[in-house]
Amino acid sequence: MTLQKLPATLYRTEQVRELDRIAIQDFAIAGLELMQRAACAVFQQLKNKWPKAKSVAIFCGGGNNGGDGYIVARLALEAGLKVSVYSLTDVDKLSADALTAYQSFREAQGVITVFQGDQIIVDVIVDALLGSGLDRPVTGLYAMAIERINQSLAPVLAVDNPSGLNTDTGTVMGCAVKADCTVTFIALKQGLFTGQAADYCGEIRYADLALPAAVFKALSPSAVRVIKTPLAPRVRYSHKGDFGHVLIVGGDFGYSGAARLAGEAALRIGAGLVSIATRPAHAGLMNVGRPELMCHGVENAEHLAVLLEKASVVVIGPGLGQSDWAKALFESVLRSQKPLIIDADALNLLAQKPSMNNNWILTPHPGEAARLLQCSTAEIQEDRFAAVLALQNKYKGVVLLKGAGTLIASSMECAVSTTGNPGMASGGMGDVLAGVIAGLLAQGLDLKEAAQQGALGHGWAADLAAGRDGERGLLASDLMAYLRQWSG
Repeated sequence: MTLQKLPATLYRTEQVRELDRIAIQDFAIAGLELMQRAACAVFQQLKNKWPKAKSVAIFCGGGNNGGDGYIVARLALEAGLKVSVYSLTDVDKLSADALTAYQSFREAQGVITVFQGDQIIVDVIVDALLGSGLDRPVTGLYAMAIERINQSLAPVLAVDNPSGLNTDTGTVMGCAVKADCTVTFIALKQGLFTGQAADYCGEIRYADLALPAAVFKALSPSAVRVIKTPLAPRVRYSHKGDFGHVLIVGGDFGYSGAARLAGEAALRIGAGLVSIATRPAHAGLMNVGRPELMCHGVENAEHLAVLLEKASVVVIGPGLGQSDWAKALFESVLRSQKPLIIDADALNLLAQKPSMNNNWILTPHPGEAARLLQCSTAEIQEDRFAAVLALQNKYKGVVLLKGAGTLIASSMECAVSTTGNPGMASGGMGDVLAGVIAGLLAQGLDLKEAAQQGALGHGWAADLAAGRDGERGLLASDLMAYLRQWSG
């Protein structure tokens, strides 16, 4: 069974089950045949990724995931590998197809070991314990098996999903297998691409199990992965006015760096002009080392009005604070009717007086999202998809929820950006993102495109920077040169 390039479309677990049902009932593809195809894809990946492996341990649960595991075990046995199969379910409790797979392995002289907490010493471990759709924390013998798998020094290959990971939300249900590679089937599950999933899935590979394209026509995907869309090439007679004028509003006392980072990011991604409205005490210093930034001291909303008139896109929030000065500028920006990016403390001000706007992009991190929805940060992270959709429904426009697997929700779709790395957990990264999105918006992208491409490009630049010098110690300003490569 051939592994395919990852598609852009993502689905909820119940949708993938429905696709499986459609394939079996409407297209007369036997469930056991799908299980055989899935197992072949897993075994092919095992051979491709660990060609020198001579021994494999396969953990099998009671559902179809376990049935996949038994067939992988038979294929490994036939290929001459030393195979240890650990069963966590009584034979009489196996599903019909899984029972057939079990019997096939036994007929091939395969030996089953009932798992009792054994230590595992093999070349590769295959996790076929728990399938998708897990809705409660893992406990008991399954939790013990997951602990043993994670304690082993052997690499782990997960069947369809790492056991214990919620494939709708990307959260760990008590405990989960930390896989080095996951081979997932039929359609990509949305939870494999956000939240905690990045620490558990490893490399994600995909097999459509040769399902006819018509199977997928019955359902619309729940989300999409963001794919890079190149910016249009610039004509030779372009001038700065063709690429927009971004205004950054922020930089209260002690926080001038945030507005400075956002401004330079907007320039580096290709905006024609960038102005910064900040405290008068900062205006003469903020563009030292970056004279292309036009910095203006504003005492009040009246002083800001002139700058708002000239701007084509406005970012408010980087280093803004929540003082009376900040509140006055925030109210003035909201009245401007310009395309807006609402970030950082501007989001906290919005949470105090919620409103709707179809012409803005909100860019909260989980803590800010919690304030906007009047819930806890833990609740946001428990289901990031539900959170970003709730934010978009409440505030309209486009909402970008930061974090591992950044989510972007608009009235049209929910999207996931999968670039980025843990090195981005440092001050100023969000300010750079706000500037990137503003710069793309200024160059003619619509709100949805600017947010999606901005998130993707921001993470891509961070990945390149980390690839050069490592993740630890990565600074927001390290991204600037790579943003030019993205936009160029």
